[in-house]
Amino acid sequence: MTHEELFPMIQKATHEVFSTMLGTEIMLGKPRVDNGTPGPQEGVVSLIGLAGAWVGTGMICSRAETARAMSGLLLMQEYPSVDEEVLDAVGELTNMIFGNVKTSLEDLVGPLGLSIPTVIYGRNFNTRSVGNKEWTVVPFTWPGQELEVHLCLALAQKEAPRHFPGLAIV
Repeated sequence: MTHEELFPMIQKATHEVFSTMLGTEIMLGKPRVDNGTPGPQEGVVSLIGLAGAWVGTGMICSRAETARAMSGLLLMQEYPSVDEEVLDAVGELTNMIFGNVKTSLEDLVGPLGLSIPTVIYGRNFNTRSVGNKEWTVVPFTWPGQELEVHLCLALAQKEAPRHFPGLAIV
């Protein structure tokens, strides 16, 4: 998979979720490839894993204000602070966006599994991915808000069969 193939998949999936589920239109920023540490050092980060012939991590990054705004649109209420409902809503948005990306990817790479999202909120933290360091990054904006959708994807490596003495596999 190339970054040029992933850019439109991420763009389309994110646009569809925001349009359908949040009732708002988002504007695409300039997609890029990031070779450094992904994501912000504060705010809300939601991570989700992909597994199959290709493996990787999807990530949504935003400021706390943006997470509250997205959650408010999804759940139709205001959130003065990042609470459990906001974190759950961001996780669900991550699941929807990367569920759509997964469906597009499967046409090219075969079946993929999707993990349960993990959502992190705070200040002064870093995220790190072991292995492949190239992230496909697609930024989006809508009035007063910014959001980045990241995807790190690599061909799965075949593991040698493991031998466990005394264990019979039938």
